[in-house]
Amino acid sequence: MAATVGATLYLLGRPVHASAAPLFAQWLPHTGPGTPLAAGVAVLVCWRGPALAARLPWRPLLALSYATAAAWTLSLALIDGWRRGVSGRLTTRFEYLHEVAGVTSIPAMLHGFTGRILDFQPDSWTTHVAGHPPGALLVFVWLDRAGLGGGAPAGVLCILVAALVAVAVPYTVRLLGSDDAARAVVPFVVLFPGAVWSGVSADGMFAGVTAVGVALLAHGVARRVAGAAFGGGVLLAFGCYLSYGLVLMAPIAGAVLILAGPRRRTAWWAGAGAALVALGFTAAGFDWLTGYHLVIERYYQGLASRRPYGYWVWADLAVLAVSAGPAAAVILRRAARTGWRAAGVRAAGVRGARRAVVATLRRPGAGGHWLLPLAAAAAIVAADVSGYSKAEVERIWLPFAGWLMAGAGLIPADDRRRWLAVQAAVALTVNHLLLTTW
Repeated sequence: MAATVGATLYLLGRPVHASAAPLFAQWLPHTGPGTPLAAGVAVLVCWRGPALAARLPWRPLLALSYATAAAWTLSLALIDGWRRGVSGRLTTRFEYLHEVAGVTSIPAMLHGFTGRILDFQPDSWTTHVAGHPPGALLVFVWLDRAGLGGGAPAGVLCILVAALVAVAVPYTVRLLGSDDAARAVVPFVVLFPGAVWSGVSADGMFAGVTAVGVALLAHGVARRVAGAAFGGGVLLAFGCYLSYGLVLMAPIAGAVLILAGPRRRTAWWAGAGAALVALGFTAAGFDWLTGYHLVIERYYQGLASRRPYGYWVWADLAVLAVSAGPAAAVILRRAARTGWRAAGVRAAGVRGARRAVVATLRRPGAGGHWLLPLAAAAAIVAADVSGYSKAEVERIWLPFAGWLMAGAGLIPADDRRRWLAVQAAVALTVNHLLLTTW
């Protein structure tokens, strides 16, 4: 429907400004060297994935999950070829690498960063650099100074970091939910359709960084390990300096603390880690709030001013149905139903429901199935209604969308292989029919 309405508006002279609306891509049926690789990974995971996830010891399982997710993401990118799909993606004049050579002094870059955010100035930052805090540019500057400059290392870095989601999400569910629920998650985070945009986009890297931050926070509070909680706070705060929108990881982090229950005494270490990151950037001369307000102004200097909110506020959700896959809708429906039943809303009333929710979540292994995907959905809804995510959310919402798979254990075991096949088919179809921008 979103595609039909988008096409109709274009014909009526009211374009929504997305080439293959609602997706930001070009219609270009094609194959490439990644075609047999991606198909092979999909078949193997659908065929053997659930069984291996059910019986492998955890460490080998997480290692296999990471390797397979990286292979899936890389093979999807290679459908477009090495140059077009990987090494050239981050080298256009709109991307971060365009500005790397001009950063001769990191302190000077940080101190003067906000002065270059607005467009139509001689020294305005390029689109993606201006639209994000300086953390994203810093990562690529550090990579360049480590001797790994250029599009290929940057593209591979994004893929390798994005694949960490396939470790962080099931690990978090195991810590806060149950072993069986976590094992059910593994094939779904491996064959995640959003991998089409994780390879290659910086947002895939953002997803990996924040997912590890959530997992470290979960480990810190569940096992009472101060260092892990501190590291989780550092990564989640650094995520906010990678992208302004990643403050919306707060509902997911909050769900972790709720699920941890009385064990969350080490959570203040996460706050200390986050404060350290914020103080460091502020002392270096970058004020987050100033940058955020200037980015809103820059946002409306570009296409955002011409993209109709009335279309994108619901079409973005159609995009999510593609990037997260149809299984996400099944998971959310079951998560909402499970949460409703756990709360006993009908019988207990609002006050009694609140007590029932707290009691249910404090029961070990009871809550990770449904609270994490609902928290991710809350973050997505907040981003959607804000109006600052009009189009391109197939990549922008990657840090949230991966957590929708945390409820994969809610899908009946007999249906999981079928839904895995559907997820893989969505990714393969999109990547072969469209030339995605990321």
